[in-house]
Amino acid sequence: LRGVDLDVARGDFLALRGASGAGKSTLLHLLGGLDTLNAGEIWFAGRNVAKLSIRELAQLRNAKIGFVFQAYHLLPELDALENVCLPARMARLPAEEAEARGRDLLARVGLKDRVDHKPYELSGGEQQRVAIARALINQPELILADEPTGNLDSHTGGEIIELLIKLRADRN
Repeated sequence: LRGVDLDVARGDFLALRGASGAGKSTLLHLLGGLDTLNAGEIWFAGRNVAKLSIRELAQLRNAKIGFVFQAYHLLPELDALENVCLPARMARLPAEEAEARGRDLLARVGLKDRVDHKPYELSGGEQQRVAIARALINQPELILADEPTGNLDSHTGGEIIELLIKLRADRN
């Protein structure tokens, strides 16, 4: 990436479009502190992400950023609910509260009857919805989604976009 200059205000809903290989995923990984900058700065919540320690980056990502990855990154040994709740448990949210949030989110993405299923028992679209619920579990200030509807049919994809828009309206 070269010459990127971008300001995104709280509450903005932004979509990046471009050809495969144009750098969209790279930009998202840089914005979320997953990749390291060669030059420049990225500021989020009043902090220069490029200057944070590994520990500070991990804490920032867990508390303030929800990621939806193209490849889902679900843990195969965990069921859908456990995958969704994992970031909340890492943030030391009590198990009961994490599970309640996880069940609610899975219901909101249309998977209330699939909470006990392992990733290999779910379709690609269902796995993507688990990943979206996981991204939302810690009520992040920022959601970075890399093709969040890419593996969904048009109806379900539309529902997911509506959910993200509703969350934006509810939580700014």
